[in-house]
Amino acid sequence: MVRSETSTEQRILEIAADQIRIFGPARATIVSIADAAQMSHANVYRYYPSKRALFDEVTAAWLRPVETSIRVISDSPDPAYDKLERILFCIHKAYREKFEDDQVIFALFSAAVIEGRGVARKHRNRLQTEVQRVLEEGMSGGVFPVVDLRKGLALVFDALHRFTHPVAVQLDRDVPKATLEQRFQRVTGLVIRALTTGRY
Repeated sequence: MVRSETSTEQRILEIAADQIRIFGPARATIVSIADAAQMSHANVYRYYPSKRALFDEVTAAWLRPVETSIRVISDSPDPAYDKLERILFCIHKAYREKFEDDQVIFALFSAAVIEGRGVARKHRNRLQTEVQRVLEEGMSGGVFPVVDLRKGLALVFDALHRFTHPVAVQLDRDVPKATLEQRFQRVTGLVIRALTTGRY
């Protein structure tokens, strides 16, 4: 029974994502999604109380693997500075690739960030939690001097804003990927240097 419920929920999500890609977020409706799924719209509402809730779950579905990848990096035995760079690049790469390959769904995420919706806030909090874990590990291990943790987090996300914010990723649509990666390496190098010296 649980397997059937989960399967139905997943099917609704997949159909919703397809409908959004075909018609756009404004024109895709619960009724059209229900019709495509060959079920009543009341049945869709059993799983998702509103169109926004359904669209936020479509957004969350592609963000979860990104969050999982970042946790794997955080849990690895590598040095803190290496993990920090890999986490930040993982975020940047995932956003850039999603924007290039699936712009409509990426636009849902970008809108959620701009509007401060729960799906975006939760995702941001999870990213910050993993970065904080790595900074704390670096501090306790002597890689990063003991400083104000909040300032360290602010430094990371302020400096890497261009590479880790969905709106910035969209604005860089015409910048070649290789060029962006070179700029990412330079900025990340400056941030890690600041963290290892404690001068920021």
